[in-house]
Amino acid sequence: MTQAIAGPDRAASTARLEFGSAFTDHMVMSTWQADQGWQRLRLQPRGLLSVDPACVGLHYGQAVFEGLKAHRLDDGTVAAFRPAQHAHRMRISARRLSIPPLSAADFLQAVDLLVEADGPQLPADPTLSMYLRPLLVATEANLALRPAREYTFVLQAFLTGGFFADQPDPVSVWISHDHVRAIPGGTGDVKYAGNYAPTYLAQAVAVEHGCQQVVWLDAVHRRWVEEMGGMNLFFVRGRGGDAEVLTPPLTGGLLPGVTRDTLLTLAARMGLNPREEPISVDEWRSGCAEGRITEAFACGTGAGVTPVGVVKDGHSGWTIGDGRAGPVTLALRNALLARQYGRLPDPDGWLRRAAAPASAGDERA
Repeated sequence: MTQAIAGPDRAASTARLEFGSAFTDHMVMSTWQADQGWQRLRLQPRGLLSVDPACVGLHYGQAVFEGLKAHRLDDGTVAAFRPAQHAHRMRISARRLSIPPLSAADFLQAVDLLVEADGPQLPADPTLSMYLRPLLVATEANLALRPAREYTFVLQAFLTGGFFADQPDPVSVWISHDHVRAIPGGTGDVKYAGNYAPTYLAQAVAVEHGCQQVVWLDAVHRRWVEEMGGMNLFFVRGRGGDAEVLTPPLTGGLLPGVTRDTLLTLAARMGLNPREEPISVDEWRSGCAEGRITEAFACGTGAGVTPVGVVKDGHSGWTIGDGRAGPVTLALRNALLARQYGRLPDPDGWLRRAAAPASAGDERA
């Protein structure tokens, strides 16, 4: 059961809610039909969707989504972080699932409408943010095995703290050898709705072994580290001025995370020599044992930068560094937060600031 919060109790209640439950008051919608294309965007009160039980999205999984955040900046305004990159990635996902993509301009207008309308509900609390969830789903009622001829776009939002915790406490991870997240030529590099439910079983196994997250390996050799849960992984080699960061390359099976791209950019500017190269489980284990790999962390829109402290692989396991968040992890986390909250100049144009609050019923082409 979801819960929406209104009024002065919103900020206090958000801390007690699970991720994804404190929905804001509005949503933005549009529909697509083969003979009309995408219709005007509509801002309206958040409510239920009415779909036929034979709709294509329910039966054949023709649905893609995105996830991005808006933050209340230190100057009091609210800004979405890198929405243009999320618009671009959603168009790639849509094409992979044979869904007519929403234009980047419409995506950005939808973000503007919702952030302008519901941004005032975001408290001036640096531990909170507004998570935006755009969805494209096939809604035609037809069970023929073909792409749908009707689609719905809906953008909603919820208030949230950190995915794991507001403080960067290290997580423990379980390496999965029995299940894989993505296969070559599949959909691992797009945000397809069907990518996620198949991961629940492996996640449950991780929890059974006392771990908070699962680490995915490549589907062919079951050797190369790819992702953690629904997040990208980074590793730190060396210490101090010799430290460098590396992350697995985009092989077609990994999601090209926007946070991943952001951290690669920030790491380069911080002199951390970011590299994209494969790393095996054995290299991870021996690197930690020999002191070459000193830190590891995951990143994503929901998780931000989350340190990894302990790895379990079957009956064995190891600790990364001293098991605590390392200096490079913390430096990158702080740099990311500084950019998200407008505490530093924005030379890349990553922040899209909200204008005056929009009103329900607002329509834009």
